[in-house]
Amino acid sequence: MTLVERLEQYVRACFTGLWVQSSEHQDALAEIAALCRARGWPLAAWDVNGGLRALGSEAGAAAPVDAADPLAAIRALDAMAAPDGAALLVLVNFHRFLGSPEVVQALDSRINQGKQARTFVVVLSPVVQVPVELDKQFVVMEHELPGRGQLEAIARSIASEPGELPEGDELDRVLDAAAGLTRFEAEGACSLSLVRHGRVAAGPLWELKSGMLKKSGLLTLHRGGEAFADLGGLVALKAFCSRAMRPGREAGVRARGVLLLGVPGTGKSQFARALGNETGRPTLTLDVGALLGSLVGETERNVRQALRIADAMAPCVLFCDEIEKALGGAASGSHGDSGVGARLFGSLLSWLSDHESDVFFVGTSNDVSKLPPEFSRAERFDAVYFLDLPGAAEKEAIWTMYLERFGLDPDQRRPCDADWTGAEVRACCRLAALLDVPLIEAARNIVPVAVTAGESVERLRSWAAGRCLAADRPGVYSRVGSPEGPRRQVRRGEPSDN
Repeated sequence: MTLVERLEQYVRACFTGLWVQSSEHQDALAEIAALCRARGWPLAAWDVNGGLRALGSEAGAAAPVDAADPLAAIRALDAMAAPDGAALLVLVNFHRFLGSPEVVQALDSRINQGKQARTFVVVLSPVVQVPVELDKQFVVMEHELPGRGQLEAIARSIASEPGELPEGDELDRVLDAAAGLTRFEAEGACSLSLVRHGRVAAGPLWELKSGMLKKSGLLTLHRGGEAFADLGGLVALKAFCSRAMRPGREAGVRARGVLLLGVPGTGKSQFARALGNETGRPTLTLDVGALLGSLVGETERNVRQALRIADAMAPCVLFCDEIEKALGGAASGSHGDSGVGARLFGSLLSWLSDHESDVFFVGTSNDVSKLPPEFSRAERFDAVYFLDLPGAAEKEAIWTMYLERFGLDPDQRRPCDADWTGAEVRACCRLAALLDVPLIEAARNIVPVAVTAGESVERLRSWAAGRCLAADRPGVYSRVGSPEGPRRQVRRGEPSDN
């Protein structure tokens, strides 16, 4: 439902206090003005720079008032009342004046009187900051970001010459890149693309979108070049995600995401970053620490805003690394943060269950004991995978890949790698190239995490057995029964053979 449709319903139902959250005031005003002209309703708008001006029908035109006086603007609503229909006063960026007791009281009086006079106060603001005195007086609406149809219309209005706007799949990529931008931002990005390339392309749109996310401070756009070819093994996990996110699925069937548990260094984060490139989607990184605010209610608002941005940028991958560190307080029942962590956790849980946008959520964790049990239930994730220490075949693929990448002799003797993760294989190859020494000598600088944290790794593997899917082969993860035979027990503090 559009802003205009919701606004008309609230006016007909006589909700006399309306708060419209929008970052595009001119577009929102234009839509409201079109509605008022069509219905014959008087409309006036006020801002501190331009003062009061009539926008709707000619009936009940607003009288001039002092531009800097918000009280005079509110009182002007009385003169706008029409015998038939409704009269609307739009107050632009009025949240800046709601710290004044006089302004709050004046608004309260006009909103209550509006029931009889059918006069309506509309606050147009980029944020929702309703004073407690007016909390029950206002209904909040959101001015949606432009959809694909509007974005295509904007692109066609900018690229007016033949050949300046691509068609087919390339146009789809441009519209995917523009998703989540405001109308103003989309126009600027299309113009920038024409200046740089002579045609509308996805690159400048991604550049602008990345800057937009940096300004918000809630999400970052990952634009790395990782691919599944850079990850040895994880065959079952790669196949599942590729199939779940394939294009051409039935309408209304959306993939939700996966939760990746496993030993540190087994490729969980790298897989999440590569997934977007493999499926042609942007990867957004959610830093839960950045969501925490110092003011009351700020954290909850940041969470809602971050998830709203992710929904607007769909289809995309939303990646949250080491999620147990952010949600550990909710699992332990700690109240030292006045319940902020629990409310953050609740907002994320609700979104995971209810969101209908094509956002594929990837969460990673190294310590499942710190995750609340309700976090991993069905319909919040499509699957929960466990990434174990790589087996012999996987490790051979990892060695081959990194030996080639770092330009090392593939035939040289390799160190004992029984308890190594893929990250430790990479570190060994990198150090060998950095120090210009054989692999055996480079390995003396590496202590596997399966040794330094052997007890934790064993506990994690024991917990995952029978509870999670195996990332390297189809089916449920188990400590025994893999195609290569039983997994080795992790050594606890044994000296390295390297």
